[in-house]
Amino acid sequence: MKQALHTLRVRTTGQDLYDITQPIGGWAGQQGIDTGLLTIWCRHTSASLIVQENADPDVRADLLDFFRRVVPEGSQYRHAVEGPDDMPAHIKAALTQSSLSIPLQHGAPLLGAWQAVYLFEHRTEPQMRSICLHVIGF
Repeated sequence: MKQALHTLRVRTTGQDLYDITQPIGGWAGQQGIDTGLLTIWCRHTSASLIVQENADPDVRADLLDFFRRVVPEGSQYRHAVEGPDDMPAHIKAALTQSSLSIPLQHGAPLLGAWQAVYLFEHRTEPQMRSICLHVIGF
């Protein structure tokens, strides 16, 4: 059994869904593991990870609109140390996922035809995000 660990750095430009499928799949494919499990971990409490459709950009736009309605900025949150998007970003991260586990087959993440892995940035200002990748298998 083999395993490998890597940190992927992603620069964001504000609230959006950033497709990170390509760098994740590229790294996983270089590890010499044919069959295994890929774990993706977001090291932040104001960003998250999701697997979502990659074909129609309206899906991503609707998701952003939905989260803005459900968790509005400017509400009466007690925690606002880093600005009006601070606590809403934490709530959005709590409602989504901080890690994903995806099987590997033939060295590639076993995603569906229309699926992609996204870093879901919840802050309005640009950020540098660290995503840990861990793969284990044969």
